[in-house]
Amino acid sequence: MEKSELLNIHSFTEYIDQFIKLSIDYSPKLIMALIILFIGLYAVRLINRLVRRIMIKRELDPTLSTFLADSLLWTLRFLLFITFISKLGIETSSFVAILGALGLAVGLSLQGSLSNFAGGMLIILFKPFRVGDSIEAQGVAGMVSEIQIFVTKLITGNNQTIFVPNGILSNGVITNFSLGKNRRANLLFNISYETNIKTAKDIVIQVLEKHPKVLKTPAPTVVVNLLTDTAIQLSIRPWSKNIDFSDMCSDVLEECKEAFDKAGIVIQSFAKEIPKK
Repeated sequence: MEKSELLNIHSFTEYIDQFIKLSIDYSPKLIMALIILFIGLYAVRLINRLVRRIMIKRELDPTLSTFLADSLLWTLRFLLFITFISKLGIETSSFVAILGALGLAVGLSLQGSLSNFAGGMLIILFKPFRVGDSIEAQGVAGMVSEIQIFVTKLITGNNQTIFVPNGILSNGVITNFSLGKNRRANLLFNISYETNIKTAKDIVIQVLEKHPKVLKTPAPTVVVNLLTDTAIQLSIRPWSKNIDFSDMCSDVLEECKEAFDKAGIVIQSFAKEIPKK
């Protein structure tokens, strides 16, 4: 056998010996790290389930509960991963520094998303509205279908879906029509100057008193809103339950129109809803 072949065999034998030595020396760390990993994964799942049950028991907002539980899950997994690689003997300080720099870079590039994230947290925590509420904000109105971390989903009256970013939503004016049990309408009729105001008001009051969806308390009111160049503006202000509001407004407009026609009262323009005063 040639000398070069003997050297190759000797080198290979040394590599095998070193590998066996390293395996023997390193195996306790590897075994301990794997034990920590498996036990840790089981403990993380157990803690996550326990936290979810506690939040459900305390009737926290479902969106907030899901977000907090998921955040806790990934935080515990990250800590477990750091513990795992540390147990293997890998230096973690540089690894954490790299992750920190990466997080800063991602944060700077996602400023808009972070603003929406912060807005979503504010909405979930302070609850200016809930799922199922009817709101108006940022020039759109609809029923809140879902509150996500970055956007809020609204369903409009004609069944269109609108996604409003939580950043501008949390910093803007929000009108929540569902916080109170009852809601007042402001309906405007323009009638001619030849009309006796008291007669017109009595007709409207009779219509309101007969309507089943108009609440008796608070009592509805009818007032002169404005005297224009061409007409007297009557403001009709009935109350109803939130669920009956749209039907009540439509019925009152129709029945007042019919009552005015029977009394010979001339309507100068169409009725509409006006802002509250």
